[in-house]
Amino acid sequence: MAQSTGDDTDNRAIMAGEQSLSSIEDPKSTDSVADQPHGDDSPVSETEPESSDKGSKSIEPEKSKDDSPVLEKTKKTVRMQSAMENYSEVALSVKPAGILKPSPSLGTNLDSIDTSVSPGRMSSDNVFAMMDEAWERLKKSYVYFKGSPVGTLAALDPGAEDLNYNQVFVRDFVPSALACLMKTPAEPEIVKNFLLKTLHLQGWEKRIDNFTLGEGVMPASFKVQFDLHRMKETLIADFGGSAIGRVAPVDSGFWWIILLRSYTKCTRDHTLSDLPAVQRGMKLILNLCLSDGFDTFPTLLCADGCSMIDRRMGIYGYPIEIQALFFFALRCARQMLKPERGGKELIERIDKRITALSFHIQNYYWIDFTQLNNIYRYRTEEYSHTAVNKFNVIPESIPDWVFDFMPLRGGYFIGNVSPARMDFRWFLIGNCIAILSSLATPAQATAVMDLVEERWEDLIGEMPLKIVYPALEGHQWRNVTGCDPKNTRWSYHNGGSWPVLLWLLTAACIKTGRPQIAKRAIEIGEQRLAKDGWPEYYDGKTGRYIGKQARKYQTWTISGYLVAKLMIENPSNLLMISLEEDRKITKPRLTRSASWSN
Repeated sequence: MAQSTGDDTDNRAIMAGEQSLSSIEDPKSTDSVADQPHGDDSPVSETEPESSDKGSKSIEPEKSKDDSPVLEKTKKTVRMQSAMENYSEVALSVKPAGILKPSPSLGTNLDSIDTSVSPGRMSSDNVFAMMDEAWERLKKSYVYFKGSPVGTLAALDPGAEDLNYNQVFVRDFVPSALACLMKTPAEPEIVKNFLLKTLHLQGWEKRIDNFTLGEGVMPASFKVQFDLHRMKETLIADFGGSAIGRVAPVDSGFWWIILLRSYTKCTRDHTLSDLPAVQRGMKLILNLCLSDGFDTFPTLLCADGCSMIDRRMGIYGYPIEIQALFFFALRCARQMLKPERGGKELIERIDKRITALSFHIQNYYWIDFTQLNNIYRYRTEEYSHTAVNKFNVIPESIPDWVFDFMPLRGGYFIGNVSPARMDFRWFLIGNCIAILSSLATPAQATAVMDLVEERWEDLIGEMPLKIVYPALEGHQWRNVTGCDPKNTRWSYHNGGSWPVLLWLLTAACIKTGRPQIAKRAIEIGEQRLAKDGWPEYYDGKTGRYIGKQARKYQTWTISGYLVAKLMIENPSNLLMISLEEDRKITKPRLTRSASWSN
């Protein structure tokens, strides 16, 4: 029998709260970003020029040959000291935040969340018409195999070449599947068919050139093709061999496990997850990730382009998105795995990895104002198991933008941590998944929401949401992306705005008791999404322009909006895609080295 006690605990922890959010008032709307000058948000050419953002950068004097790392550190010291001196003054000037609410694990009752719509936005009739259009277009994107729905096409843009947008992508289908599970009445058939067909494809031999991939690798996508010789429909899968970077999708297997748990949670039917073939599929995915090797960290080592950001963007190493999905999948699998046929041993390995991974991410990936100041003051070359600067990060490597971006209230999980390297960029998917999986502590989850509010213009702007912030520009763009003409500054994966991410933000907001943040973002999207033809992404520093290569009628843009609306209207839908904090996970304390000085 499948282990479902974790889900029952989730229900009790979320629904037994005493604090009501019905008295939450929507925060005062910020000034319209439409009044900002167009210079910062103008589209850029196919080839990236030298950094020349006229609207946002001041002219700086050219560095002399005598400039040294010491002088550079002195400049940062002056800036940090200035921020510290003004701390009290700024803190006193900040208005009390009446919107700070705990996460459901601390007592939020999802039934009491205020789901009313803010005044001054789209009329109810227009919103209903928009949702009707979205459901109709989602239905048109269904892919059928032998008469049964098995997924949704990536996009249905009549004015663009198909390329691989005529395929069913595993990660793209997740919001479509959730929309089908959350609607009334639910339509679980397409989700079940998808899970079984992709499981069947997992068993195929996966070969790229002369190399065979691991048995547990899930496909990035598949398509239905009619075989003229055999006169029947067949499935064609891509495991990364046809991708631009020829990289296997690390996230596909994790999303498959997470979606399996969502299906089980919605239908209350454990017969699918209990099938021997499904149990074996989960084990194959997890064995790929839990196998012994040379790793000294519990995180997964990944190549560039292995997730939603499927092009070269400097996320190689230990990206937060993959680590958060890994943690989420481990916890979901822990609830569904049966102890028979080697399952008991695998469950024990999962428990150990969950403990180590949560400690590692919560301590080494987390950054807020205080932690930034600590990293800025790090000593280097500490040779001891009690060293504070465990990865020997050089303080001079901290990018200048972080000091201005980091608010006094708020924090986030940075993009990557590896020896002598910290990627301080903000990645929305990793942070939201960390909240939904309870990889983030309740305090960290609240701080992430604080950051979103404090940096609303940067992360939301005129169209939600930034997949990564900030954009790579100039020399850094050339070195990191290899002069990628699609990932120019503030475009596509390089600081582009992706409406599909609305569903992740909404789920994280509801879990932390801050639905008004999600409602504001949804209302911004509603002003343009349908009018613009449901684009894949938007370009520009504030997301003002439709992406230069964005497909119209992108399915996950449509389904992401629907899922966000369904969760706002019925917050209990969150239970399909959220896990509560596991209090059994031990949290050891960090020990400072003797060389540490305050």
